Amino acid sequence: MTGFLLESATAIRRLIDRREVSAREVVEASLRRIEEKNGEINAVVTLDPRALDAAAALDQRLARGEPAGPLHGLPVGIKDVTPVGGLRTTYGSPLYADHVPAEDAEVVRRLRAAGAVVLGKTNTPEFATGANTWNEVFGRTRNPWNPERSAGGSTGGGAAALATGMIALAEGTDLGGSLRIPAAFCGVVGLRPSPGLVPTSPADYSWDTLQVTGPIARRAEDVALVLQAIAGPSARAPLAQPVAGRDFVAAVTGADCRGLRVAYAPDVARIGVDPTVESVCRGAAFELRQAGATVEESDLDLEYAKESFITLRGYWMIAQHRTRLDRRDRFGDNLRGNVERALGHTMLELAEAEHRRGRVWEDLRRLFERVDLLLTPTVAVPPFPVTQNYPDTIAGRPMMTYIDWIAPTFVLSLAGLPVASVPAGLDREGLPVGLQIVGPPQGEEKVLALARLVQDAYPIGLPS
Repeated sequence: MTGFLLESATAIRRLIDRREVSAREVVEASLRRIEEKNGEINAVVTLDPRALDAAAALDQRLARGEPAGPLHGLPVGIKDVTPVGGLRTTYGSPLYADHVPAEDAEVVRRLRAAGAVVLGKTNTPEFATGANTWNEVFGRTRNPWNPERSAGGSTGGGAAALATGMIALAEGTDLGGSLRIPAAFCGVVGLRPSPGLVPTSPADYSWDTLQVTGPIARRAEDVALVLQAIAGPSARAPLAQPVAGRDFVAAVTGADCRGLRVAYAPDVARIGVDPTVESVCRGAAFELRQAGATVEESDLDLEYAKESFITLRGYWMIAQHRTRLDRRDRFGDNLRGNVERALGHTMLELAEAEHRRGRVWEDLRRLFERVDLLLTPTVAVPPFPVTQNYPDTIAGRPMMTYIDWIAPTFVLSLAGLPVASVPAGLDREGLPVGLQIVGPPQGEEKVLALARLVQDAYPIGLPS
């Protein structure tokens, strides 16, 4: 029995609870699935040889009558920029091709404590720099819906592995869209949590308010299940969000559209949107009226924030890679280009970028005074050819750099608000289209609840 591998993680967890399948059997089935699918998709780059033993130990705990954790027996893929003790973690860089961390990152410790089984590492661009997943160590990750197309990035390996049933859950990071973009391209659900809700430790840049750690899964309720297990302050990380009394799972279980006030903005970054993508997202948004929501169109314009993000991202690059700057000649083109551009920024440019970041916050704060949630297309284009670094044009408008096309996600990163991507339908080629759901401060519950309602209303299935 392996059909359960394409079920939600929540459903697999129930099978384990009912003793219809063991943790070891789930992991064995996942490993067989990797043998079948990974050669073509290239999503899982390093397997953890301890996975079967970890699953067997969980089965023994159940046999002894010990309580099971909320993620008991669920195979999880860890992005190859997140340390796993004793397991090769390359960051997608030849500089770290044989690097083996001494200990787990805090998020990995929490996943294990909740009963998840680390199956292995998932592919990422070099140091998660880029929204098309490829690197010189492991090569390209392909989209399960069409292997000639991009899986997105930078958590592309995790999203592609989920869509093919290789894993039940995935961990990832998001600076400018790295959880949301691959979720959109691969037809799964990704959440960028509020900075500090999930501790990022260890970190080369401890006071980082741009990049976050978060979950991807096949279903919104699975994302809530993981978030409940990994959220909360850590003595090892300086940033934190309140979690006392918050129940993400219950919020998703009790999701209801009645009385919800929603705004739909078709092009927040003013880069243009592929007509098919916009049509799918618009239809999904305004159809919520049938379920009792109030939906209005918004002319929200955050174009002014694009250059600010690039400046702040440059500062982030220097802070993150300061100990490696003397080796930047060995970086790939994307990373090296970002670092060298960042070194040319002035203090005045940085200050101006921070002020515009404050303006993004104010614009969204005012919006959330009259609506509960904001909806907008996650990605302005369908999945593009996997061999391209980035799409050349959007709706006929040329892109100038490899990062321009992800502006609809990165301008929203500046506000530090919870943002999810959920499948809203398929485009004319049968490829997934993601809808971005933006919530108010500490609004993960609202975001995930609506993600579930959208996913239930527009089921797209999984690739064959």
